[in-house]
Amino acid sequence: MKFLLLPHVPSQDKSDEAQVRELVDNAVLAEKWGFDGYGVGERHDRPAVSSSPPVILAHIAARTSAIRLFTAVTTLGMLDPLRAFEDYSTLDNLSGGRLDLMIGKGGYPRTSRLFGVTPDDQWARLQENYELFRRLWESDHVTWEGTLGRSLADAEALPRPAQKRLRVWHGSASSLESADFAAKHGDPIFSSNGRGRPEPYAELIRYYRDRWQHYGHDPADALVGIGTSGYFGARTSQEAIAKYRPVFEARLAVNRKYDGGSIKYADVHEWVEHSSVLVGSPQQIIDKVHAQHELFGHEALHVHVDAEILGEADHHATLELFFAEIAPVLRRELPSRPLTAGS
Repeated sequence: MKFLLLPHVPSQDKSDEAQVRELVDNAVLAEKWGFDGYGVGERHDRPAVSSSPPVILAHIAARTSAIRLFTAVTTLGMLDPLRAFEDYSTLDNLSGGRLDLMIGKGGYPRTSRLFGVTPDDQWARLQENYELFRRLWESDHVTWEGTLGRSLADAEALPRPAQKRLRVWHGSASSLESADFAAKHGDPIFSSNGRGRPEPYAELIRYYRDRWQHYGHDPADALVGIGTSGYFGARTSQEAIAKYRPVFEARLAVNRKYDGGSIKYADVHEWVEHSSVLVGSPQQIIDKVHAQHELFGHEALHVHVDAEILGEADHHATLELFFAEIAPVLRRELPSRPLTAGS
């Protein structure tokens, strides 16, 4: 099993400058603790301030040496694909080929309105921009006539990337179209697995695997990652839930303010029992990840910890516990392939 750290929900009590710097500092700590990857999501509205993942990840690349750098996700359908290629190819070179791109159409209407993208055209934009982005990455000269207004004539996009074949993950919460598109192109999928019970997400992954075979790919080559609603481990379940309760309550407050109250659980015990959140003793968390693996067959797992609410001591202690007692067991019992996509 490979482990990715995603940033926690940002604190509105901090300045934008402090939040952006914290994204970088947490990546440095993630490499120190032993995470395999670190993800920065592209958001263009509150509560997040990570509107420019390639800039943030480039700074992280300068301060780290081994950790994989993920976008989680980038809304490629809202970007100019040539400009996106230039940014991410530059980042790929600066990081020594450590980039993994995770794309999605975007699930926040406020962001779509900023970029003039509508529900009617957001999926078509993502598909077309992906196709052009791939061509630019893998071909030295590209001629392209798109249906959405973008055209190129024998374009040489620079700089040429460090990785000849970039691994592009398709992030999805519920879109069967996204799962089919990922399977068609032989790309991995990353299920957000974020707020509800795991069964609907498992259905999405089963559909992805079915379409993977439909398009003639070897079933053994399908690659799946999943998200979680958070992590907090402690010596006992009682201690874990007691310390996690204020995190859950703060998460509910942010969700109700910015995302329309999409989290339907009002009780922390119900949330811990039925959602994907990993809260409990080391053995409880190991057992839950195993149960998730039976559903998903995943090889990568992202976790996040709400540092501000917990405080620095508990934040550091729970991640040290994860890599001392949880991660070694899961890596041994649930082996996985390298994250690198090849040169």
